[in-house]
Amino acid sequence: MSEPMHPAAPHHLPFFVPASDGADVLMVIMGIFLVAAILWAGTLYWKLHSLPERLAHKSQKLQFEIVAVLGLISLFTHMHVFWVAGLLLAMIDLPDFSTPLRTIAGSVERIADATPVASEPASEPGPAGDPGAELASKVQGHA
Repeated sequence: MSEPMHPAAPHHLPFFVPASDGADVLMVIMGIFLVAAILWAGTLYWKLHSLPERLAHKSQKLQFEIVAVLGLISLFTHMHVFWVAGLLLAMIDLPDFSTPLRTIAGSVERIADATPVASEPASEPGPAGDPGAELASKVQGHA
C-alpha cells in the first residue's frame, strides 16, 4: 500500500513542508498571525486617528465638536490635512470669550432695568427772548 521512499529522497523533511495528508501547519499559524496583526494594526490606526478627539475632550464643547468633525471628514475623505488641523486645534487652548461677554451682557441688562434716580426738577426757562438764561439753566442742571 505505501510506496517505498525513493533512495534519493531525504529521510527527514523540514517543518515547513506539508505532510502527505495535506495539513499545512505553517499556513494555519501564519493565517492566525495575519489576522492578529491586522486587528492590532487596525486598533493602532484607530487610536492614532482618534488622538485629536481625545486631546480635545477636556477642552470646551465647541472646540471638541469642531475637532470631532474634522476627524470624521479626514476619515471619510482620506485627506490628512483635516486630521492635522484637528490635532493642531486640539492642542491649542482657546480663550473663553463667552463668559466675559455674558457677564457684560448681564451687567448691561441690570443697568438698563434699573430705575432712574429722581432728577432735580427742571428750572423754569427764562424769558423767551433771552437765550443766555436758557443756556445758563441747562448748564446748572448738568453741573
